[in-house]
Amino acid sequence: MTAPTDQDAAARAAAPAEDTPTTRTGPRFGTGWLALVLVLGLLLGAAAGAFGTRLIGTPADDSAEAGFLRDMSTHHAQAVEMSMIEHANSTNPQLVTLAGDIAMTQNGQVGTMLAWLREWNLSPTGTQPAMAWMPDSAGSVRNGLMPGMATPADLATLRKATGNDLDIQYLTLMRQHHLGGIHMAQEIITLSDEKKVTALAGTMVAGQQSEINLIDDLLAKLKAP
Repeated sequence: MTAPTDQDAAARAAAPAEDTPTTRTGPRFGTGWLALVLVLGLLLGAAAGAFGTRLIGTPADDSAEAGFLRDMSTHHAQAVEMSMIEHANSTNPQLVTLAGDIAMTQNGQVGTMLAWLREWNLSPTGTQPAMAWMPDSAGSVRNGLMPGMATPADLATLRKATGNDLDIQYLTLMRQHHLGGIHMAQEIITLSDEKKVTALAGTMVAGQQSEINLIDDLLAKLKAP
């Protein structure tokens, strides 16, 4: 029999364990580690390139695509903020995991959206009002907030909450936030023929609807007598 080589040992070490469980039952991230990853994700998106003259064949500054990427980046940023509050303060392992997943996912999508704007040589901020890219833009913004977004008072209350009350408030706000985000994503799918934008929007719809289903289950358990 041939003696195992160093290469064989390295291959075995790199291979995934067959019996590794896939179900998560507790917190996935430490708060400091998560915050570092979020910052790095935004920096990578911001470093995707300098903007200048728009490239021929790419969406214009006042296009639906540019408006969607800018507005959804702002929308996602609030979801990340709320999730970081929950992740740092909740004592419920399921909620800590969910909040970490939402923060990581949406922060990564922000990085992607900012990178595309810079790829098109467009500023990450535009001159158009929020939601101007949507046909029903006048009815989409209420009190200066995009669909589903929490108010400053909502965020202040969330920061002060603890225990079961914190978890219920977070889930309630995030459910509302996801519904607004889904509405925005569905609109750009209808309006745009930019494949990578509509593909990302489709991913957002599917992911956030799945999270809403989980949120409903968690809320039912938390509110149960």
